[in-house]
Amino acid sequence: MATFKLGSKGEEVRRIQEKLKSLGIYKGPVDGDFGGGTETAVRRFQGTELLEIDGTVGPLTWEALLKEKIATPQANYRPLDYRCLALTGSFETGAAIPDCFAGLSGDFDGQGISFGVLQWNFGQGSLQPLLKRICADHNELARSIFHDRYDRLLAVLSAPKSEQMAFARSIQDPNRKTVMEPWRGMFKSLGRTEEFQRIEAGAANALYKAAGQLCTDYGLWSERGVALMFDIKTQNGSISSAVKDQILADFSKLPPDHPEEEQETAKLRIVANRRAEAANRKWVEDVRERKLCIANGSGSVHGITYDLEGQFGIGLRRV
Repeated sequence: MATFKLGSKGEEVRRIQEKLKSLGIYKGPVDGDFGGGTETAVRRFQGTELLEIDGTVGPLTWEALLKEKIATPQANYRPLDYRCLALTGSFETGAAIPDCFAGLSGDFDGQGISFGVLQWNFGQGSLQPLLKRICADHNELARSIFHDRYDRLLAVLSAPKSEQMAFARSIQDPNRKTVMEPWRGMFKSLGRTEEFQRIEAGAANALYKAAGQLCTDYGLWSERGVALMFDIKTQNGSISSAVKDQILADFSKLPPDHPEEEQETAKLRIVANRRAEAANRKWVEDVRERKLCIANGSGSVHGITYDLEGQFGIGLRRV
């Protein structure tokens, strides 16, 4: 879905205003014009719901306000690596395309700033190459996003690690560990661009290739198979040899005469369950919910309903 913010107009904005008014938060006219009063009301609502307070209505705020499920744009025309990354990113952030590519966290974990669909960060040095790439390959775009702060960002990216971390901490609330405006809005805007999303997909390419190899190792052939293995590589790191033996033993018990798609789905469920059961006991059911959602092609993760084919264009087609 689109993101509605200051300057947006239309029926969707009217719905936002009507709902905010019904909650007693918005006192202005219901005119379909997203002005300062609407922005202030949205910020108040986000504060009460413990959402990111940015004054814009993206997928998470829309869902919390209108009580409608997340609506991810159809992604069939995108390469499979992008679709897998978007799905995993949506699980991680609870946001749809493009906001799942714009996740932004402060120094809560000692990494300075973490940004993007897989939370590349300053602390480990994984975010700097992505930012350098967008500045080098799409200079005009980067300048248009960071405008009068572009030169400062460029200087920071060439500075020693200690200065980069100091910069990261200087632009966030030291207590809440959240990046402050205008930097927050700038980074969010960057993550929503197709150019930076392509850079993110490139940075995740090694994980995508490893997921493809796992599919080969386990005899899986579908898009959902790649998506499942990519999510495992991203969230869980790997599949141990002991778990692999369990999975292959379970595979051997499947009826050989089942239709091809039923056989593939059954294998995906086995992988999902076995990998979940090998997770830390505290997170077993969380991992199971997420992995079975991919295996089955639909489900609910963290209270959000997913339809992989309809939302991400990920189905049981052969890769």
